[in-house]
Amino acid sequence: MKRYHYLCLLAVLLIFTLAACQTQKLPQTNAGQEYAIAYNVLLDEEGDNYELFAMNLDGSNKKNISNLKGVEWTYISVDDKVLFISDKDTCHRCYFLYEMDYQGKQVKKIADIKLADSWMSSRKNGTELIVKPHPKLDSSFYIINRDGLILQKVHTRLPAASDPLFVNEGRQIVFRGGRTKSKLIDGFNEELYLMNADGSSRKQLTHYPPNDTTASKFAYHAGPPKLHPSGKFVTYQSMQNGKYSLYAVSLDGKKQWKLTNNAEEEGWHDWSPDGKWLTIELFDKDQTQFHIGLMNWETQTMQILTDTSYQYQQCPNFVRKR
Repeated sequence: MKRYHYLCLLAVLLIFTLAACQTQKLPQTNAGQEYAIAYNVLLDEEGDNYELFAMNLDGSNKKNISNLKGVEWTYISVDDKVLFISDKDTCHRCYFLYEMDYQGKQVKKIADIKLADSWMSSRKNGTELIVKPHPKLDSSFYIINRDGLILQKVHTRLPAASDPLFVNEGRQIVFRGGRTKSKLIDGFNEELYLMNADGSSRKQLTHYPPNDTTASKFAYHAGPPKLHPSGKFVTYQSMQNGKYSLYAVSLDGKKQWKLTNNAEEEGWHDWSPDGKWLTIELFDKDQTQFHIGLMNWETQTMQILTDTSYQYQQCPNFVRKR
């Protein structure tokens, strides 16, 4: 009889444990608001078909939310909208800007401006965006509203500039710049720069180690910047000591440090709005497989959210569910 009661007790405990696991909530940010992760997948390399996918923060419910031929690519989400460039209505790799929700609905074209393949940013609660037009159109950045109207042109006064990021509540811009027109020309010397939103008072933020020769010509010395939710520093990927890792620099440029210590190569990434989570593109040294990871910033634990169904799974960003 004692053994029977003991087995019954174990069964009851097992049932409650399973029930607790089944009802466990997904990771959340911003006082209970639930988010998804949008990211890019190379669906067909021969056809140059990139699609947008979205998934829950635990990696469940992965879904192709674009389902279009050609190239669709997301760099950022603004609140509950995934912003993406697409060549769906024009020539191959001729990009225009669109938005949609995390389920692939409410698709809207934002601007009739041909864009470069560059990161972008938002300010004023997402009502204004800073984008890079196609180089044949203009060499400056454009600040536009959500109807695609050009509000301002911002000149960097550098031969190469891309990946603009609003900082300090939109009063300043961090961007990736080079001192020649392309990496094909010697002396490019890629770094992150800071300037006022009108293009004035430009200064160099990052300083790549002068004795580090491990990065190839086309490797990032300073990749596209992302603003930490505290607003105090930006993060970026950099090939240093023979490995891609994430680094950070304060907005005054006085402090520059290695941000993470993951064994994998680390690339494009995004912070959750409350800074509790960091989603990172992870890959092996030979770049044979790309995954999306989610790091708990407090515990520094990493969860791989993707499998090997696709080789290239890149550029994750958080998008709020409605």
